[in-house]
Amino acid sequence: MEFDETQEMLRESVRRFLAERASITGYVRPRLDGDGRTDDVWRGLAELGVCGLLAPESAGGGGLGMVETGIVCEEIGRALYPGPFASSALGAVAAILASGAEERERALLGELASGRRVGAVALHETRSRYDWRAVETRARARNGGGWRLTGVKSPVPDAAVADALVVSADADGVLGLFVVEKENAGIEPLGGLDPTRRLARVTLEDAPARRLGEGKGERDASRAIAATLDRIVVGLVADGLGAAARAFELAAAYAHERRQFGKPIGSFQAVQHVLVDMLQDLELARAATYHALWAADAADDAERHHAAAVAKAFASEAFPRIGANAIQVFAGIGYTWEHDVHLYYKRLLTVQHLCGDEAAHLDELARLVVDRAPPA
Repeated sequence: MEFDETQEMLRESVRRFLAERASITGYVRPRLDGDGRTDDVWRGLAELGVCGLLAPESAGGGGLGMVETGIVCEEIGRALYPGPFASSALGAVAAILASGAEERERALLGELASGRRVGAVALHETRSRYDWRAVETRARARNGGGWRLTGVKSPVPDAAVADALVVSADADGVLGLFVVEKENAGIEPLGGLDPTRRLARVTLEDAPARRLGEGKGERDASRAIAATLDRIVVGLVADGLGAAARAFELAAAYAHERRQFGKPIGSFQAVQHVLVDMLQDLELARAATYHALWAADAADDAERHHAAAVAKAFASEAFPRIGANAIQVFAGIGYTWEHDVHLYYKRLLTVQHLCGDEAAHLDELARLVVDRAPPA
Protein backbone atom coordinates (compact mmCIF):
# COMPACT_ATOMS: atom_id res chain seq x y z
CA MET A 1 0.00 0.00 0.00
CA GLU A 2 1.25 3.43 -0.92
CA PHE A 3 0.06 6.65 0.68
CA ASP A 4 -1.19 9.45 -1.54
CA GLU A 5 0.12 13.00 -1.46
CA THR A 6 -2.52 14.23 0.99
CA GLN A 7 -1.77 11.42 3.42
CA GLU A 8 1.96 12.10 3.23
CA MET A 9 1.28 15.78 3.91
CA LEU A 10 -0.75 14.75 6.96
CA ARG A 11 2.16 12.66 8.22
CA GLU A 12 4.65 15.47 7.70
CA SER A 13 2.41 18.03 9.41
CA VAL A 14 1.89 15.88 12.50
CA ARG A 15 5.58 14.92 12.70
CA ARG A 16 6.70 18.53 12.41
CA PHE A 17 4.13 19.73 14.96
CA LEU A 18 5.10 17.12 17.55
CA ALA A 19 8.81 17.78 17.01
CA GLU A 20 8.28 21.50 17.60
CA ARG A 21 5.66 21.41 20.36
CA ALA A 22 6.10 18.05 22.11
CA SER A 23 9.76 17.05 21.97
CA ILE A 24 10.82 14.20 24.24
CA THR A 25 13.38 16.27 26.11
CA GLY A 26 11.44 19.50 26.47
CA TYR A 27 7.86 18.23 26.75
CA VAL A 28 7.42 14.49 27.27
CA ARG A 29 10.01 13.90 30.00
CA PRO A 30 8.81 16.75 32.27
CA ARG A 31 5.32 15.18 32.20
CA LEU A 32 6.26 11.59 32.96
CA ASP A 33 5.31 12.02 36.60
CA GLY A 34 2.30 14.25 35.94
CA ASP A 35 -1.42 13.58 35.69
CA GLY A 36 -1.39 12.88 31.96
CA ARG A 37 -2.82 16.21 30.87
CA THR A 38 -1.38 17.69 27.69
CA ASP A 39 -3.92 20.45 27.11
CA ASP A 40 -1.67 22.83 25.18
CA VAL A 41 -0.49 20.24 22.64
CA TRP A 42 -3.96 18.69 22.51
CA ARG A 43 -5.40 22.04 21.43
CA GLY A 44 -2.71 22.27 18.76
CA LEU A 45 -3.59 18.82 17.42
CA ALA A 46 -7.24 19.84 17.35
CA GLU A 47 -6.34 22.95 15.36
CA LEU A 48 -4.54 20.72 12.87
CA GLY A 49 -7.82 18.85 12.46
CA VAL A 50 -6.48 15.44 13.47
CA CYS A 51 -8.81 15.00 16.46
CA GLY A 52 -11.75 14.86 14.05
CA LEU A 53 -10.39 12.67 11.28
CA LEU A 54 -12.88 9.84 11.91
CA ALA A 55 -15.84 12.07 12.82
CA PRO A 56 -18.34 12.78 10.04
CA GLU A 57 -18.35 16.16 8.33
CA SER A 58 -21.85 16.80 9.70
CA ALA A 59 -20.29 16.87 13.18
CA GLY A 60 -17.39 19.08 12.17
CA GLY A 61 -14.99 16.24 11.47
CA GLY A 62 -12.99 15.22 8.45
CA GLY A 63 -15.06 12.19 7.45
CA LEU A 64 -11.88 10.22 6.74
CA GLY A 65 -10.87 6.72 7.77
CA MET A 66 -8.54 4.49 9.71
CA VAL A 67 -5.69 4.86 7.22
CA GLU A 68 -5.40 8.56 8.00
CA THR A 69 -6.02 7.99 11.71
CA GLY A 70 -3.35 5.28 11.71
CA ILE A 71 -0.84 7.70 10.21
CA VAL A 72 -1.40 10.01 13.18
CA CYS A 73 -1.15 7.10 15.64
CA GLU A 74 2.16 6.11 14.06
CA GLU A 75 3.59 9.60 14.45
CA ILE A 76 2.33 9.83 18.03
CA GLY A 77 4.13 6.59 18.87
CA ARG A 78 7.27 7.84 17.18
CA ALA A 79 7.20 11.00 19.31
CA LEU A 80 6.16 9.17 22.53
CA TYR A 81 3.37 11.73 22.88
CA PRO A 82 1.48 10.90 26.11
CA GLY A 83 -1.88 12.36 25.10
CA PRO A 84 -5.27 10.66 24.62
CA PHE A 85 -5.50 10.60 20.81
CA ALA A 86 -6.12 6.85 20.46
CA SER A 87 -8.70 6.87 23.25
CA SER A 88 -10.64 9.92 22.15
CA ALA A 89 -10.23 10.68 18.44
CA LEU A 90 -10.11 6.98 17.57
CA GLY A 91 -11.80 4.85 20.24
CA ALA A 92 -14.65 7.05 21.47
CA VAL A 93 -15.53 8.32 17.98
CA ALA A 94 -15.37 4.81 16.48
CA ALA A 95 -17.68 3.47 19.20
CA ILE A 96 -20.30 6.13 18.55
CA LEU A 97 -20.19 5.55 14.80
CA ALA A 98 -20.23 1.74 15.08
CA SER A 99 -23.28 1.87 17.33
CA GLY A 100 -25.22 3.97 14.81
CA ALA A 101 -25.59 6.81 17.30
CA GLU A 102 -24.03 9.59 15.25
CA GLU A 103 -27.30 11.56 14.95
CA ARG A 104 -28.23 11.43 18.64
CA GLU A 105 -24.62 12.02 19.70
CA ARG A 106 -23.80 14.71 17.16
CA ALA A 107 -23.05 17.23 19.90
CA LEU A 108 -20.59 14.85 21.61
CA LEU A 109 -19.01 13.94 18.28
CA GLY A 110 -18.54 17.62 17.51
CA GLU A 111 -16.90 18.23 20.87
CA LEU A 112 -14.59 15.24 20.43
CA ALA A 113 -13.70 16.30 16.88
CA SER A 114 -12.87 19.85 18.01
CA GLY A 115 -10.86 18.65 21.00
CA ARG A 116 -13.08 20.57 23.43
CA ARG A 117 -13.86 17.28 25.18
CA VAL A 118 -11.84 14.08 25.56
CA GLY A 119 -13.29 10.60 25.40
CA ALA A 120 -12.10 7.19 26.58
CA VAL A 121 -13.32 3.65 26.00
CA ALA A 122 -13.82 1.09 28.79
CA LEU A 123 -14.37 -2.40 27.35
CA HIS A 124 -12.18 -4.68 29.48
CA GLU A 125 -12.43 -5.97 33.03
CA THR A 126 -9.81 -7.46 35.32
CA ARG A 127 -11.37 -10.89 35.82
CA SER A 128 -12.14 -11.49 32.13
CA ARG A 129 -8.78 -10.06 30.99
CA TYR A 130 -8.90 -9.80 27.18
CA ASP A 131 -12.37 -11.32 26.67
CA TRP A 132 -14.58 -8.29 26.02
CA ARG A 133 -17.63 -10.56 25.80
CA ALA A 134 -17.36 -11.62 29.47
CA VAL A 135 -18.80 -8.48 31.04
CA GLU A 136 -19.74 -8.25 34.70
CA THR A 137 -20.69 -4.57 34.61
CA ARG A 138 -24.48 -4.36 34.77
CA ALA A 139 -26.85 -1.80 33.31
CA ARG A 140 -30.42 -1.35 34.51
CA ALA A 141 -33.06 0.87 33.02
CA ARG A 142 -34.31 3.76 35.13
CA ASN A 143 -37.95 4.63 35.51
CA GLY A 144 -38.59 7.63 33.34
CA GLY A 145 -35.70 6.92 30.96
CA GLY A 146 -31.97 6.54 31.07
CA TRP A 147 -29.77 3.84 32.58
CA ARG A 148 -27.67 3.12 35.66
CA LEU A 149 -24.35 1.24 35.48
CA THR A 150 -22.58 -0.72 38.21
CA GLY A 151 -19.22 -2.43 37.80
CA VAL A 152 -15.47 -2.01 37.46
CA LYS A 153 -13.50 -1.51 34.23
CA SER A 154 -9.73 -1.95 34.12
CA PRO A 155 -7.38 -1.04 32.59
CA VAL A 156 -8.82 2.02 30.85
CA PRO A 157 -6.30 4.16 28.94
CA ASP A 158 -6.61 7.92 29.46
CA ALA A 159 -9.63 7.67 31.77
CA ALA A 160 -8.06 10.21 34.15
CA VAL A 161 -8.12 12.97 31.50
CA ALA A 162 -11.39 11.98 29.80
CA ASP A 163 -14.58 14.00 30.06
CA ALA A 164 -16.83 11.16 28.88
CA LEU A 165 -16.42 7.37 28.97
CA VAL A 166 -17.88 4.86 26.51
CA VAL A 167 -18.58 1.76 28.60
CA SER A 168 -19.73 -1.76 27.72
CA ALA A 169 -22.24 -3.39 30.06
CA ASP A 170 -24.72 -6.24 30.29
CA ALA A 171 -28.21 -4.86 29.78
CA ASP A 172 -30.86 -7.49 30.42
CA GLY A 173 -28.73 -10.30 29.03
CA VAL A 174 -27.32 -8.49 25.98
CA LEU A 175 -24.27 -6.27 25.57
CA GLY A 176 -24.79 -2.55 25.32
CA LEU A 177 -22.63 0.54 24.90
CA PHE A 178 -23.21 3.48 27.21
CA VAL A 179 -21.86 7.00 27.71
CA VAL A 180 -20.97 7.92 31.29
CA GLU A 181 -19.90 11.42 32.21
CA LYS A 182 -16.62 11.58 34.13
CA GLU A 183 -18.14 13.10 37.27
CA ASN A 184 -20.33 10.00 37.66
CA ALA A 185 -17.38 7.56 37.68
CA GLY A 186 -14.70 6.80 40.22
CA ILE A 187 -11.29 6.88 38.55
CA GLU A 188 -8.17 5.46 40.19
CA PRO A 189 -4.83 5.84 38.35
CA LEU A 190 -2.88 2.63 37.90
CA GLY A 191 0.88 2.39 38.01
CA GLY A 192 2.52 0.90 34.97
CA LEU A 193 5.80 0.20 33.25
CA ASP A 194 5.27 2.82 30.55
CA PRO A 195 5.28 6.37 31.97
CA THR A 196 4.03 7.79 28.64
CA ARG A 197 0.72 5.90 28.80
CA ARG A 198 -1.80 6.60 31.56
CA LEU A 199 -4.03 3.72 32.69
CA ALA A 200 -6.81 3.77 35.29
CA ARG A 201 -9.42 1.66 37.04
CA VAL A 202 -12.96 2.96 36.55
CA THR A 203 -15.54 2.15 39.23
CA LEU A 204 -19.23 2.69 38.50
CA GLU A 205 -21.74 2.63 41.34
CA ASP A 206 -25.26 3.12 40.03
CA ALA A 207 -23.80 5.69 37.64
CA PRO A 208 -26.21 7.57 35.34
CA ALA A 209 -25.65 6.73 31.67
CA ARG A 210 -27.22 6.96 28.25
CA ARG A 211 -27.28 4.08 25.82
CA LEU A 212 -25.66 4.42 22.41
CA GLY A 213 -27.84 3.34 19.52
CA GLU A 214 -30.97 3.17 21.63
CA GLY A 215 -34.07 3.05 19.47
CA LYS A 216 -32.17 1.78 16.42
CA GLY A 217 -33.81 -1.65 16.65
CA GLU A 218 -30.62 -3.66 17.32
CA ARG A 219 -30.44 -4.22 21.06
CA ASP A 220 -27.19 -6.23 21.11
CA ALA A 221 -24.10 -4.03 20.67
CA SER A 222 -21.68 -6.96 20.22
CA ARG A 223 -21.05 -6.15 16.58
CA ALA A 224 -20.41 -2.48 17.37
CA ILE A 225 -18.05 -3.39 20.21
CA ALA A 226 -16.14 -5.84 18.00
CA ALA A 227 -15.75 -3.20 15.27
CA THR A 228 -14.63 -0.59 17.79
CA LEU A 229 -12.11 -2.90 19.44
CA ASP A 230 -10.62 -3.95 16.09
CA ARG A 231 -10.01 -0.29 15.28
CA ILE A 232 -8.53 0.42 18.69
CA VAL A 233 -6.23 -2.61 18.32
CA VAL A 234 -5.01 -1.49 14.89
CA GLY A 235 -4.46 2.06 16.17
CA LEU A 236 -2.44 0.65 19.07
CA VAL A 237 -0.31 -1.39 16.66
CA ALA A 238 0.24 1.69 14.48
CA ASP A 239 1.41 3.56 17.58
CA GLY A 240 3.84 0.72 18.26
CA LEU A 241 5.02 0.77 14.67
CA GLY A 242 6.03 4.41 15.04
CA ALA A 243 7.85 3.71 18.31
CA ALA A 244 9.59 0.62 16.89
CA ALA A 245 10.70 2.47 13.75
CA ARG A 246 12.21 5.25 15.84
CA ALA A 247 13.96 2.76 18.15
CA PHE A 248 15.50 1.10 15.08
CA GLU A 249 16.62 4.45 13.67
CA LEU A 250 18.28 5.39 16.94
CA ALA A 251 20.05 2.02 17.17
CA ALA A 252 21.25 2.14 13.55
CA ALA A 253 22.57 5.69 13.96
CA TYR A 254 24.38 4.75 17.17
CA ALA A 255 25.95 1.73 15.46
CA HIS A 256 27.46 4.11 12.90
CA GLU A 257 28.68 6.60 15.51
CA ARG A 258 29.96 4.42 18.34
CA ARG A 259 33.52 3.26 17.75
CA GLN A 260 35.27 0.31 19.31
CA PHE A 261 38.75 -0.99 18.45
CA GLY A 262 39.02 1.93 16.05
CA LYS A 263 35.90 0.97 14.04
CA PRO A 264 32.18 1.77 14.17
CA ILE A 265 30.42 -1.03 16.03
CA GLY A 266 28.07 -1.33 13.03
CA SER A 267 30.98 -2.83 11.09
CA PHE A 268 30.96 -5.87 13.39
CA GLN A 269 28.93 -8.79 12.13
CA ALA A 270 27.26 -9.48 15.48
CA VAL A 271 25.82 -5.96 15.58
CA GLN A 272 24.83 -6.15 11.91
CA HIS A 273 22.85 -9.32 12.61
CA VAL A 274 20.95 -7.60 15.41
CA LEU A 275 20.08 -4.62 13.18
CA VAL A 276 18.97 -6.88 10.33
CA ASP A 277 16.70 -8.81 12.69
CA MET A 278 15.21 -5.53 13.88
CA LEU A 279 14.61 -4.33 10.33
CA GLN A 280 12.99 -7.61 9.32
CA ASP A 281 10.59 -7.48 12.28
CA LEU A 282 9.85 -3.84 11.56
CA GLU A 283 9.02 -4.29 7.88
CA LEU A 284 6.84 -7.34 8.45
CA ALA A 285 4.97 -5.47 11.16
CA ARG A 286 4.59 -2.47 8.85
CA ALA A 287 3.00 -4.64 6.16
CA ALA A 288 0.58 -6.22 8.63
CA THR A 289 -0.31 -2.84 10.17
CA TYR A 290 -1.00 -1.08 6.89
CA HIS A 291 -3.10 -3.98 5.64
CA ALA A 292 -5.13 -3.91 8.88
CA LEU A 293 -5.67 -0.15 8.53
CA TRP A 294 -6.93 -0.65 4.98
CA ALA A 295 -9.16 -3.53 6.07
CA ALA A 296 -10.70 -1.41 8.83
CA ASP A 297 -11.90 1.00 6.13
CA ALA A 298 -12.61 -1.18 3.11
CA ALA A 299 -13.03 -4.85 4.06
CA ASP A 300 -15.97 -6.77 5.47
CA ASP A 301 -16.26 -7.57 9.18
CA ALA A 302 -14.54 -10.94 8.91
CA GLU A 303 -11.48 -9.71 7.02
CA ARG A 304 -11.21 -6.62 9.22
CA HIS A 305 -11.16 -8.75 12.35
CA HIS A 306 -8.73 -11.27 10.87
CA ALA A 307 -6.34 -8.51 9.76
CA ALA A 308 -6.46 -6.83 13.19
CA ALA A 309 -5.74 -10.12 14.98
CA VAL A 310 -2.81 -10.92 12.65
CA ALA A 311 -1.29 -7.46 13.11
CA LYS A 312 -1.64 -7.53 16.90
CA ALA A 313 -0.36 -11.11 17.26
CA PHE A 314 2.78 -10.34 15.27
CA ALA A 315 3.32 -6.93 16.85
CA SER A 316 3.01 -8.36 20.36
CA GLU A 317 5.96 -10.62 19.61
CA ALA A 318 8.05 -8.43 17.32
CA PHE A 319 7.84 -4.99 18.93
CA PRO A 320 9.28 -5.94 22.35
CA ARG A 321 12.03 -7.81 20.51
CA ILE A 322 12.87 -4.66 18.53
CA GLY A 323 12.99 -2.67 21.75
CA ALA A 324 15.17 -5.22 23.51
CA ASN A 325 17.57 -5.36 20.56
CA ALA A 326 17.79 -1.56 20.54
CA ILE A 327 18.83 -1.70 24.20
CA GLN A 328 21.48 -4.28 23.30
CA VAL A 329 22.94 -2.09 20.54
CA PHE A 330 23.23 0.83 22.95
CA ALA A 331 24.65 -1.48 25.64
CA GLY A 332 25.24 0.25 28.99
CA ILE A 333 23.95 3.65 27.94
CA GLY A 334 20.67 2.08 26.87
CA TYR A 335 19.89 1.22 30.48
CA THR A 336 20.28 4.77 31.77
CA TRP A 337 17.34 7.03 32.53
CA GLU A 338 18.93 9.86 30.57
CA HIS A 339 18.73 8.05 27.22
CA ASP A 340 15.41 7.89 25.36
CA VAL A 341 15.68 4.34 24.03
CA HIS A 342 14.35 2.77 27.23
CA LEU A 343 11.19 4.89 26.91
CA TYR A 344 10.58 3.38 23.48
CA TYR A 345 11.15 -0.11 24.86
CA LYS A 346 8.59 0.48 27.61
CA ARG A 347 6.08 1.86 25.12
CA LEU A 348 6.49 -1.27 23.01
CA LEU A 349 6.01 -3.51 26.03
CA THR A 350 2.64 -1.90 26.77
CA VAL A 351 1.62 -2.34 23.13
CA GLN A 352 2.34 -6.04 23.67
CA HIS A 353 -0.20 -6.43 26.46
CA LEU A 354 -2.96 -3.88 25.94
CA CYS A 355 -6.06 -5.27 24.17
CA GLY A 356 -4.70 -8.81 24.14
CA ASP A 357 -1.20 -10.23 23.99
CA GLU A 358 0.29 -12.55 21.36
CA ALA A 359 -1.25 -15.71 22.87
CA ALA A 360 -4.73 -14.16 23.05
CA HIS A 361 -4.71 -13.12 19.40
CA LEU A 362 -3.20 -16.40 18.20
CA ASP A 363 -6.03 -18.16 20.04
CA GLU A 364 -8.48 -15.86 18.28
CA LEU A 365 -6.92 -16.64 14.89
CA ALA A 366 -7.18 -20.36 15.66
CA ARG A 367 -10.85 -19.90 16.53
CA LEU A 368 -11.46 -18.10 13.25
CA VAL A 369 -9.85 -20.97 11.31
CA VAL A 370 -11.89 -23.59 13.15
CA ASP A 371 -15.13 -21.64 12.70
CA ARG A 372 -14.52 -21.34 8.94
CA ALA A 373 -13.57 -25.00 8.49
CA PRO A 374 -16.20 -27.04 6.59
CA PRO A 375 -17.88 -29.79 8.61
CA ALA A 376 -16.17 -33.19 8.45
